[in-house]
Amino acid sequence: MSEPPPYPQIEPTTFDLIAVGTGLAECIVAAAASASGKTVLHLDTNPFYGSHYSSLSVPELTSFLISNSTASSPPSSTSTTTDIPDYSIVNLITQPVYSDVEISCFYPELMEENLRKFNLDLCGPRVLFCADKSIDLMLKSGASNYVEFKSIDASFVGDGNGKLWNVPDSRAAIFKDKSLTLMEKNQLMRFFKLVQGHLVATVGSGTSGNGNGNDEEEGETKISDEDLQRPFVEYLSKMRLPPKIRLIILYAIAMADYDQDDMGVCQNLLKTKDGIDRLALYQSSVGRFTNASGALIYPIYGQGELPQAFSRRSAVKGCIYVLRMPVTALLMEKDSGSYKGIRLASGQDIFSQKLVLDPSFTLASPSASPSDLLHESFNFLSTRDVKGKVARGICITRNSLKPDMSNLLVVYPPRSLYPEQITSIRALQISGNLAVCPLGMFVLYLSALCDDAIQGKRLLNAAMNALLTFPDPVNSESSSTVQSETTEEKPSVIWSGLYMQEMSTGQFDSINFAPMPDENLNYNDILDAALKLFQEMYPNEENFPETTPPENSEDDIGLTLET
Repeated sequence: MSEPPPYPQIEPTTFDLIAVGTGLAECIVAAAASASGKTVLHLDTNPFYGSHYSSLSVPELTSFLISNSTASSPPSSTSTTTDIPDYSIVNLITQPVYSDVEISCFYPELMEENLRKFNLDLCGPRVLFCADKSIDLMLKSGASNYVEFKSIDASFVGDGNGKLWNVPDSRAAIFKDKSLTLMEKNQLMRFFKLVQGHLVATVGSGTSGNGNGNDEEEGETKISDEDLQRPFVEYLSKMRLPPKIRLIILYAIAMADYDQDDMGVCQNLLKTKDGIDRLALYQSSVGRFTNASGALIYPIYGQGELPQAFSRRSAVKGCIYVLRMPVTALLMEKDSGSYKGIRLASGQDIFSQKLVLDPSFTLASPSASPSDLLHESFNFLSTRDVKGKVARGICITRNSLKPDMSNLLVVYPPRSLYPEQITSIRALQISGNLAVCPLGMFVLYLSALCDDAIQGKRLLNAAMNALLTFPDPVNSESSSTVQSETTEEKPSVIWSGLYMQEMSTGQFDSINFAPMPDENLNYNDILDAALKLFQEMYPNEENFPETTPPENSEDDIGLTLET
């Protein structure tokens, strides 16, 4: 075997910012810093961009999950050395952010032919709303020049009887929907009109409501402050919306996670104000782009294109990228315990004023230190703010959930599949026309919030059993040639992967940690965390200052959306 090439020497050796890991948040921060004229070095241990937000082939995905489900060992050298007069060296190690990885292949021969023809999202299911902050930021930063999108055909709410109810996203869709009765259509139309009137009146008055109940202003009705602060589920009941319509609004449009009717288990109770804001995002997304059929879009080649788009923007502004470059240690000032630089696997030391680290990193405990300040810095930086777990699943099939649709979203509200289901389960089907899998195949992403692996896998399996069939592993090969020709309603699974992912928020200090992917369908909270991280590091800098204002920003020039 030929020996791997030696690590390249990096020049210069001093930067304003070093980012380690090419996750979405790190790439946004690096792009914003580069746009502000900062010198940036961006490193990644992996041979691909995206880190925990990447889109990978089946072998790459399996390898990444397994390697990140065990803690790494620190280098053989002592945790703290004094071979540099002014600095202590503290080793970096990775800690597991995935667990309970379960890979199943039901048609080995078929998968063997196509293993590297997939772009599987590690953080799926994910979509973008057409009116998302993420879209606005890509347009503002110029990252939109490097990624293309396609529309999601439709959204559905599933129930325990195997039915998928259409989620109407416009007035025309409401009237065309055959699953709604005339009374339900009128109730939904009236509620959407009320929300639209409140938004118009709010913009006109510059306030979010009033204290005197609903009032008329220029023919529009504002929702009172009292109603805005009450639980959204209570407000929907006050509006006398039937249970089916409430489920659609709460879980398929406002995207609530927990059972909003059960205060005992609901860990995130949605207020009316937040619910109205989410409805406004949904409604403003419909029709923003003329060739988008609904509110949701998805990047061609997978979600891993988004970190790459910001990386390309950074490179244009002078950011230096080096993949396959492990970072083994941090350089900490002995007297103050403050960060000064990093040590690469090549042995080279690189210095910077600021550092952003991939969320899987932590510090190996220093065995000895000339200063208690180093130990204090270690204690802060080695403690992550973990906010829970999300169960994720990926299934590959050869048939669509809906014969006449390719790309669609399904939401199972709490209690819809079994009595103990306290969180929503989301399933996103993406087809070969988005270049994530071979034509004629489909990828189904699933996710649900959970407390542990037992609960998480029960949630995922309930949704998978409602949507799919699993062939007998013993006879899978013999039946593979005729499976697609059967009259079976549910698609049959070719390959599946289940895993638990830890969620952690960003940390801000001289050393900053990027956040892990969260439980949401879109990236708004990740985007907020990235921009907050940038502002914490550079409070006097604007993120992505506009050098040349667009001639007609209303046309959203720069975003490519294929039909």
